[in-house]
Amino acid sequence: MLPQASSSSGSDTKQQVVQAYDGHPTYSCSKCSAVISLQDELISKAFSGRDGRGFLMQSAVNVKMGKREDRSLMTGVHTVADVFCVGCDERLGWYYHKAADPSQKYKEAKYLLEREKLIKENNWTLDD
Repeated sequence: MLPQASSSSGSDTKQQVVQAYDGHPTYSCSKCSAVISLQDELISKAFSGRDGRGFLMQSAVNVKMGKREDRSLMTGVHTVADVFCVGCDERLGWYYHKAADPSQKYKEAKYLLEREKLIKENNWTLDD
């Protein structure tokens, strides 16, 4: 399990970025390259974000949460909070706090991260 997201806010957030998971395949912020999640934390690629496809993730790091709000999404009303990169303040997606529909409860305490806001870092090495 990954550490929980940071909820602190400050003007110089670059100092809050944690370098983690050296040698492991990750997803990173497309704007500042801060590590956001291990690829192993991916639950599903079959989600839609605000700006296109999204990934449902078990956890995320180097993120801070915005204000909690009820939002009408494709699958009903959910209580969510936007998620921002601590390195550059880019909005990456949202965190599901609560789902009203019982069939959507599996999303609670998970992250929806937008594919276009992430870089897939495979950490492959070539053998000589």
